[in-house]
Amino acid sequence: MNERLIGVVGAGTMGQGIAQVVVASGFTVRLYDVADEQLTRAQAAIDKGLGKLVTKEAISETDQRDALARLSTTTALEALSDCSIIIEAAPEQPALKEKLFRDLSHLSHDAILASNTSSLSLTRLAAVCERPERVVGMHFFNPVPVLKLVEVIRAEQTSDTTVERIEALAKALGKTAVPIGDAPGFAVNRLLVPMINEAAFIVQEGTATPEAIDEAMKLGAAHPMGPLALADLIGLDVCLAIMNVLQEGFGDSKYRPCPLLKRMVAAGYLGRKSGRGFHIYE
Repeated sequence: MNERLIGVVGAGTMGQGIAQVVVASGFTVRLYDVADEQLTRAQAAIDKGLGKLVTKEAISETDQRDALARLSTTTALEALSDCSIIIEAAPEQPALKEKLFRDLSHLSHDAILASNTSSLSLTRLAAVCERPERVVGMHFFNPVPVLKLVEVIRAEQTSDTTVERIEALAKALGKTAVPIGDAPGFAVNRLLVPMINEAAFIVQEGTATPEAIDEAMKLGAAHPMGPLALADLIGLDVCLAIMNVLQEGFGDSKYRPCPLLKRMVAAGYLGRKSGRGFHIYE
């Protein structure tokens, strides 16, 4: 097992960001996805992200080349068998994540399996693994290269050693690890996404436009980005999935997803990634 080799599962927005931060911090990354074309897009996005750091003079062109040289991609899950830590950043689908964790636990008995899930139970994921004490939540925030927080979620089965290693990795990546218990939505999303959901209700009721809501929250609450612009950045499908987890997990009607949010997701209006959400994007 290579202690400097980190596996990343999923080459979407979050996987790309995590992989970029890890290679930029001097680690080697093996990035897995089921689709070659997604891996190609991810490599281009990571190169572009590192290029922005060069432009800002945060790193040199040599640093950029060296970081890219530490990145490899694969469509074979077996290629992650010698990674010391594997960070899962697959879509927020319970059945998919459970299958991945079950398969990953068969591949490597010694690797720490960390999930970037934004709301799902780590205890449930750990339960499908052969060594559940090595399962932990490592929840990054989008955009990963910019935001410093990592929520470290301890499942009921997670060992102290596993938490310590993940906290050490977060520090090595220039992030701040904050310990959070295994409850639906954890801390940030349990606070943040219901606010987004309530903003959607305000739009649905005709009380205010998305533009007015975002401007009001920026000027009145000192938010750097309005809640609906943030929802578009996160992805409305992700916001809806989190609301569903909160409603199911707590059984409280205050977490009822806004019907407008549900209709927008059904229409494919997912935010920035689809070109249209509460706002329109070129």
